[in-house]
Amino acid sequence: MFKETVLELMVLSLAGVTAGPLAYGICQTGCNAVAAACYSAAGVVFGTVTAGIGTAPAVIGCNVALGTCMAGCVAAGCLPTP
Repeated sequence: MFKETVLELMVLSLAGVTAGPLAYGICQTGCNAVAAACYSAAGVVFGTVTAGIGTAPAVIGCNVALGTCMAGCVAAGCLPTP
């Protein structure tokens, strides 16, 4: 019953969303581009650093900024964009 209701709501909401998921993807791409630049400025390669004890504070700052940026992208993905 619950799955049917959720599916019905999803189908009914499709008409109101035209570019929200596209805006979400574009927003995440922008966040990743800025994060790659931040990593480069810190002297490391984006995607190759794990958050261990020896991680540079600048890299941790880049990760925090990336997380904040991507959380902001949720609004772009959820709101209908005409």
